[in-house]
Amino acid sequence: MSDVLGYYGRKDIQKAILEASKNREVAVKYSSGNFGKRPDSLNFEQDIFELAKQGATSFHISEEHWKNPLLLKPGMTKTEIDKLRIGFDLIIDIDTKFLEYARETAILVIEALKFNDVKNIGLKFSGNNGFHIGIPSQSLPEQVNNIPVVKLFPEAPRAIAAYLKETIKTRLSEKLLDISTLQEIAKATGKKQEELIEKNKFNPFSIIEIDTILISNRHMYRAPYSINEKRGLVSVPISVNELKSFDLKKARIENIKSTTQFLPRVKEPEATKLLIQSLDAVSKRPQYHQEEQKQKQHYDDLKSSIPDEFFPDCIKKLLQGIKDDGRKRALFILINFLKCMGYQVKEVESIIKKWNQRNHQPLPESYILSQLSWHNRQSEAILPPNCSNLSYYKDLGVKCQDEICLRCKNPVSFAKKKYFAHQRNKPKRKVKKTK
Repeated sequence: MSDVLGYYGRKDIQKAILEASKNREVAVKYSSGNFGKRPDSLNFEQDIFELAKQGATSFHISEEHWKNPLLLKPGMTKTEIDKLRIGFDLIIDIDTKFLEYARETAILVIEALKFNDVKNIGLKFSGNNGFHIGIPSQSLPEQVNNIPVVKLFPEAPRAIAAYLKETIKTRLSEKLLDISTLQEIAKATGKKQEELIEKNKFNPFSIIEIDTILISNRHMYRAPYSINEKRGLVSVPISVNELKSFDLKKARIENIKSTTQFLPRVKEPEATKLLIQSLDAVSKRPQYHQEEQKQKQHYDDLKSSIPDEFFPDCIKKLLQGIKDDGRKRALFILINFLKCMGYQVKEVESIIKKWNQRNHQPLPESYILSQLSWHNRQSEAILPPNCSNLSYYKDLGVKCQDEICLRCKNPVSFAKKKYFAHQRNKPKRKVKKTK
């Protein structure tokens, strides 16, 4: 306790924790293992030391931002909570028993975030064996499909977590099996090998949990620079560049320097693409599987790429090139669409490079190549955004006529229905009988 008191008595640590708790609900955990009253908040730096003198060992804060956290109470309706909430950060919690597994997972999550144009990423050690990855509320757009994002809680964080998990799953499996064999993983985790397998493949999420920390309103996560009672280590923020070299010594109380801020300050809603794509992926998944089951024979019969004459007008217009605004969104649509049309890697690359030259101002070749490379590493084709997604086709000025969009929820569905209908109606070639 003397170490804890000395640590929380430091002015720089008090300042860092107070800053992190601004406009958030705070929960204090005591040495007895119990939490203090809720709701609570921190108002002054000295509050932290006074609570430590009363036995506080750690401080936990809400992912949500509130007008006044002290107005929160049990049993509030969603409408009442939405009125109090003024924002939320996205916190991805990587939890596992093994630091090295958590590190590899964090590296891939960060890579996926950067791929989705998120540049400012917060990172901190959890204080145990995992990492917290944070995206500040300022990175999120104000609205998505005419819905205030502040009201999309916890749906939006859950969707992003699910999207990221699906995105990195295959590569994470390969990374972990490079570190340890399946037998070694089973022995270390105390699980049977069959518990680690899903659809005849190693499932990395059988030993690693990735979830938004806030799976429901008012859930907490450990504040930056707060101590983890189980390990006696500090939940210390680190830079993304430090991740590969991070070791537990840097989280010891005596080695802590409050020089790094967990959540970066941003000026633009750079997580717009990530949020839209995540919500779209989650919302379309059941519909896509139903469509897949209904037309399974059609998907299986796709022996070669579908010619562009069967593409919907929105895709044809995109392929003609667009102005500066929306080039990255257009690229995302086209790569996914072409892969779903059965085009091979080299074919997609050739089409995309020609498309880029038609743009009013071409995207840098390095960006094009990095996007193609990332998509090529994905084991399965991903559907482009649905036709109803206002942030894509309509905003880009290429939306098809309503009667077309109402019949097909996705450009891929339109093209495949049109193509297979054509295949069925083609006159069959008569085979000459030999005498």
